[in-house]
Amino acid sequence: MTEAGRGELEGTVRVSEIPAKATKSTESKDPSGGARPEAAGDSGLGGATRDSGATRDSGAVRGEAGGDPTGRGSGRRESERRASAGRASGGRTSGSRGSAGRGGAGHRPEGRAAAGAQGVAADHAGGVMAGHGGGDPMWQTSPPGSIYDYIKVASFSIGPDGLVDQWSLRAEQLFGISAMRAVGMDPIEAFVDPDRREEGQRKMAEVLDGREWTGVVPFRVPGPEGVEGLAEVYVMPTTVEGGERAAVCIVVDVRTLRRMETDLAASQAIFGQSPFGFLLIDTDLRVRRANQRFASLYGGDVDDHRGRGVSDYLQSPEAERVEATLRRVMETGDSITDMHITGFVPGSDERRHWSVNLYRVHSGTGRPIGIAWLGTDITARRAAAREAAAARRNLALLNDAGSRIGNSLDLETTARELLDVVVPGFCDLATVDLYQGLLAGDETPPGLADGSAELRRVAFASAVSDAPFVGGPAPVRVGAVHHYPFNSPCADALRTARPQQVPEDGSLIQSTLAVPMVAHDTVVGLVQFSRTKGSEPFGERDRALAVELAARAAVCIDNARLYRREHERALILQRSLLPPGDPEASGLDIACRYLPGNAATEVGGDWFDVIELPGHRTALVVGDVMGRGLRAAVAMGELRTAVRTLALLDLEPAEVLSALDEIARGLGTSGGVQSASRTAASRPLDKDLAEVYLATCVYAVYDSVTRRCTFANAGHLPPVLVEPGESALMLDVPPGMPLGVGGEPFEEVEVELPEGALLALYTDGLVESRDHPLDEGLQAFVGALTDPAQTPTTLRADTARSLEDVCDHVLNTLDTHHGEDDIALLMARVQGLPADSVGDWILPREPRSVGRAREHARGRLLGWDLEPLVDTAELLVSELVTNALRYGEGEIRLRLLLDRTLVCEVWDAGLVQPRRRRARDTDEGGRGLQLVGLLSAAWGSRRTPRGKTVWFELPLPGGEHGLTDPAEALLSLF
Repeated sequence: MTEAGRGELEGTVRVSEIPAKATKSTESKDPSGGARPEAAGDSGLGGATRDSGATRDSGAVRGEAGGDPTGRGSGRRESERRASAGRASGGRTSGSRGSAGRGGAGHRPEGRAAAGAQGVAADHAGGVMAGHGGGDPMWQTSPPGSIYDYIKVASFSIGPDGLVDQWSLRAEQLFGISAMRAVGMDPIEAFVDPDRREEGQRKMAEVLDGREWTGVVPFRVPGPEGVEGLAEVYVMPTTVEGGERAAVCIVVDVRTLRRMETDLAASQAIFGQSPFGFLLIDTDLRVRRANQRFASLYGGDVDDHRGRGVSDYLQSPEAERVEATLRRVMETGDSITDMHITGFVPGSDERRHWSVNLYRVHSGTGRPIGIAWLGTDITARRAAAREAAAARRNLALLNDAGSRIGNSLDLETTARELLDVVVPGFCDLATVDLYQGLLAGDETPPGLADGSAELRRVAFASAVSDAPFVGGPAPVRVGAVHHYPFNSPCADALRTARPQQVPEDGSLIQSTLAVPMVAHDTVVGLVQFSRTKGSEPFGERDRALAVELAARAAVCIDNARLYRREHERALILQRSLLPPGDPEASGLDIACRYLPGNAATEVGGDWFDVIELPGHRTALVVGDVMGRGLRAAVAMGELRTAVRTLALLDLEPAEVLSALDEIARGLGTSGGVQSASRTAASRPLDKDLAEVYLATCVYAVYDSVTRRCTFANAGHLPPVLVEPGESALMLDVPPGMPLGVGGEPFEEVEVELPEGALLALYTDGLVESRDHPLDEGLQAFVGALTDPAQTPTTLRADTARSLEDVCDHVLNTLDTHHGEDDIALLMARVQGLPADSVGDWILPREPRSVGRAREHARGRLLGWDLEPLVDTAELLVSELVTNALRYGEGEIRLRLLLDRTLVCEVWDAGLVQPRRRRARDTDEGGRGLQLVGLLSAAWGSRRTPRGKTVWFELPLPGGEHGLTDPAEALLSLF
């Protein structure tokens, strides 16, 4: 090997052993002084010690190594340098090689080690000196980022005897054996497996004969652990003083190289084959390297992007934001994940979005060398995210509409609920128009008409203004009736039942959708959605959403329309089935309440009634048909009508209930009572009970003259009586079987009611529910009536109003909002007819009694200041007393009663009821009852326990009904 070649190779070894740390280039008067300590440590000579303890002094070698400041390798200077180094080394080295080497190894020239050290030191100096075009050379280490920061390179030398002569610090790190232990070892015996030692010895002999050799050698570190490795060895023959052959070995850790190859291949694959844009940005925030993916996106070749900055790709202010982020990453080392960047690519006006990850990159020594930029295009993902967000927003809007629209069964409220949902979440302005005929309650909505029918604006909402914009169409105020022109988009939408786009009108409204409100294939109105300029125009997705919102609102509005219709029908039915207005009765103050259990129909099976009977008597009725809803209401109406009809016959309470029971048994059958009786035995046990009508009822007749009340009960709750100053109590009225069961008679109970007493009739809905058993409810009801604050002990002028307060107090005290059953409450306060308002006489059965009856009637009427009624009353009393003398039996009783009307009663013991007939022109009699019917407001007869009573009624002067002229009545008979 030539000197030049050897110096070049030794320089490679030399650099590998210099520590990889940066030093500043400083000039010094002594160009070798600053590098001497490092040269000594890196060469491994200063610390190498023989077994004999002799220290190898390489100071002379280091001193002479700086003799050639130019670092040139000419033969003459090299020979002089080597000779001088040899003499210095030989003069300062003491000790015998034989004492330091293996026993019997022979004598090694001392100059050989010095020469090796001299060569390594000299090559150190030549490898690290750098000329500056003049001036003194300086010592420095390898610059940062050298390859030797990553790979492990070591060197050692082998003497002529084949033993390790020198051992560097890098060799210590690579093999884990100190120089003191390694020097003098046979490398073949120490590191090579026994089965390969023979080949190793042969190669060593070849090397010592002057042949170079390189190869991969597996080795094993001596010791109990026996760590194995793989090293690439480059063996270079050399000579020492005396011409003996030696060798210098350069060793590289193959495992590190293989790992570097793998890492490099992986890095290249990631960088070059990555589907993401990859940039390596240096410390000046300039692109150092870009991959093909990034170049294909921004155009040009990969090398064209070198040196570019962020502002070459992004516009301000996005570029400033990204540069600030890069500087922060470079300074702090904190990585950035999923940073979103917006920009444009060359040749396209489409805005693109990227997701970028940034992290700082370091060298092998840990020094920051740049920033890695990993970016991916998320424009499609952003678009999909926007679509998904829009879909979620639409679903949320529909969900909101489902929960907020239709909570009320009112048309106008439902329309306002629709606008509350869509403004401002879906549009900026919205209006709702409904057909006027639909709001008026027409049975048949306009439907798919020509679209020009009258509509009423029922709702308007705006998120930007309380009034339409100037320049737009003429505003239509809420509540106004209007129509759209035939050729307008709104009329077309109503006509075709399809949404239409309304053209811009030059105002601030840029997009309007006219959507018909269709429910069950019927158009009920029109809703308009508008967006102002600056908002996104309506698209196909918005059109579909608008149709869905309008359809949902239309169904709710149609339901509200149907409810309104049914509600009005229910109110009509209720008014027809219950007493109109405030009931009035002679000798009683009446207050009543009715609460339907079904709020949708407003009617049920409970009822009450107040029926005026002859003789200033009053029938009080409270009943309950088992069941709920319209079916029970219809049955209740039939029974109520039957009760009023039976009451006109002036039957006793028990007789009324018996007849009513027969009627209830005939309900639901086509043949009436007889058909029901015949089919009762043959009815199957599993017959639908819906055809069975059962009801409970309490019927009471109150006589205001005697203040006596007769009760009959058909399975109903007992009446409650509150006497003045006393606690409320339930009357012991025998409960019979419910109406419709049949087979059992009903009993009567007569009770005398004190003046000012309070009588309460009610249904079970007032005192019974799931949460309150019947016993608890009855006790609570009795307790509410006993409250002294609600029960006056004396009559007052506002007695009727006080009775209304009692009803309210009872309903507020008890649980009346359970909605399980109807509630009917009828309360009456007793105010008997005063004694001076009653005239009662017993007349003997003789003709003179007719005159006496006229005298009694005239005198009492004049005493009551009813002179206008005297003539008519005398005539009618005379007729009735005469009939009693001619057709009756026993003594005659005459009674005059004054209350709201004048009532005259004639009693006798006969059982034959008078019958009115039309007399012929030739008949001398038979016109008495006709005359009574013409002159009186009402007349009739009823049976009594001891005969019968014939009565007539005259209105008082100054009342609503005027008096009939007797002369005209007599003339009308002929």
